[in-house]
Amino acid sequence: MIVKHLNEIIGTVDDVDTETWNSRRFLLKKDGMGFALNDTVIKAGTETLIWYKNHVEAVYCIEGEGEIEVISEGKVYPITPGTMYALNGNEKHYLRGGKTDMRVVCVFNPPLTGREVHDEEGTYPLVEEEPELQGGRS
Repeated sequence: MIVKHLNEIIGTVDDVDTETWNSRRFLLKKDGMGFALNDTVIKAGTETLIWYKNHVEAVYCIEGEGEIEVISEGKVYPITPGTMYALNGNEKHYLRGGKTDMRVVCVFNPPLTGREVHDEEGTYPLVEEEPELQGGRS
């Protein structure tokens, strides 16, 4: 059984903070569940280009507001608490934070290894092995 609390993740190697989002990674490939689970904060007033060519993702909003724009459709979907969206077709999109931070729970398949950040295309690489980290994980 795996039991974790958000306070145990904040400030560790599993707390990945960028200019536009902060992802606290609860379940990773190393946990053997077959998916990854993240508690992510999309920072207010930001825009992130995302294209998960190697992953599918489901996102459930629990706080704040924002929007997702699916580039191929040119359609913008509002995101508020209670909204779920699933990127089951590897849709290239913009994720935008609203007036306040937006907090979402994200599930990825295949699972993330833990240190992924978006590249210039908005993609997470498909990593088969866990990265070597100095000092290990806490």
